[in-house]
Amino acid sequence: MSTVKNGDTIRVHYTGRLSDGQQFDSSSGSDPLEFTVGEQQVIPGFESAVVGLDQGGSTTVVIPAEQAYGEVRPDQIARVDRSQFPADIEPEVGQRFAVGRSEDDQIVATVTEVTDSHVTLDGNHPLAGEDLTFDIELVEIL
Repeated sequence: MSTVKNGDTIRVHYTGRLSDGQQFDSSSGSDPLEFTVGEQQVIPGFESAVVGLDQGGSTTVVIPAEQAYGEVRPDQIARVDRSQFPADIEPEVGQRFAVGRSEDDQIVATVTEVTDSHVTLDGNHPLAGEDLTFDIELVEIL
């Protein structure tokens, strides 16, 4: 029986949950996720969790934030004067904007606070700072 090793291209089904049990993503009802182990196409903790799995095997793994999307970085949060937004845009909490110095140097930031004078933008990944639990089923080693 084959087991997953670095360099293998594999297909997996997965369900991802936050520490409170809330599901944030799943491949259920769609095609399995396909990636090559060792090519950093998925978060590091997910990649580590599949190494050594047997064809058809499954695992449940808790991935700490530092092996997922990292810790929340305060340097990725900025208060922006509201006058810097175009007049035709009314920012709302939860909206996402591409921001940066040029088209080649942009991140997606989420509006986390809006006041009369400023807008707070958070450029961290929405799952930064979260420990994630994944149920993973190895469907196929290609």
